[in-house]
Amino acid sequence: MRELLRPARLAPGARVAVVAPSGPVPEERLQAGLDVLRGWDLDPVVAPHVLNRHRDFGYLAGTDADRAADFQNAWCDPAVDAVLCARGGYGVQRMVDLLDWEAMRAAGPKVFVGFSDITVLHEAFATRLGLATLHGPMAAGIDFVKNTRAQEHLRATLFAPETVRTIASGGTALVPGRARGVTLGGCLCLLAAELGTPHARASAAGGLLCLEDVGEETYRLDRYLTQLLRAGWLDGVRGVLLGSWENCAEYTEVRPLLADRLGALGVPVVEDFGFGHCAGALTIPFGATAELDAGAATLTLDRPALR
Repeated sequence: MRELLRPARLAPGARVAVVAPSGPVPEERLQAGLDVLRGWDLDPVVAPHVLNRHRDFGYLAGTDADRAADFQNAWCDPAVDAVLCARGGYGVQRMVDLLDWEAMRAAGPKVFVGFSDITVLHEAFATRLGLATLHGPMAAGIDFVKNTRAQEHLRATLFAPETVRTIASGGTALVPGRARGVTLGGCLCLLAAELGTPHARASAAGGLLCLEDVGEETYRLDRYLTQLLRAGWLDGVRGVLLGSWENCAEYTEVRPLLADRLGALGVPVVEDFGFGHCAGALTIPFGATAELDAGAATLTLDRPALR
């Protein structure tokens, strides 16, 4: 696994496009998020269909074609410096194959931010464009709108990435040790669901794998991890960072499963690293070469996340 191309950091006045590739977006939270972005001296522009809702499938923010068109137009707009997702939910898998990846490659590297269902796009950007991305809070997310830690860590990553080269989580070692590799990952259920699709990478070999999920029964988490193990996708992984398991079972139930499924990999594993569906979620660069110290619960990037 190789380090991916880093986009340029943002500067005051940068134009950022807000898109909704997944679920419908609450208008009041969108407006609150736009206010935060303007407070950072950014110029946010909202894609045309962000506030849409699919006529038949209310869990989608408009049709697949409209969501894909919004995303591609934002990415290919030369005036746009970054594309921020408004929220997750479900829907990226339905629209990702409608994107013109050659046109997006020609548009050049830009900052991309999102998490949860956006895991599918993180993987596609890595495999199709070789581009580093940011697993971080979304513009209409509660955490982005209301949590100072989440806001400030994302802001520092966007504007002054050299100040957050070491990400200290306050977590603990599930399996102690140090490891070097390239960061990747996201929502566990989506990484499992992506296996065999056109944008999925062959394996996580050489990677520092970030995993989290939300609202899943323990047996389903077991299923996803077992699927990745059986597929050989975890062979050669260098280390594992575990984020939040919000609205899953009590962590006293989830933790033994994680130890059972991941402990035999023989690599460092750190838990409670503070990213994903949790309050104050940290922004984790994907596609960056870094060192994981499970005992200290730190991730130290070789270079700033953005140029």
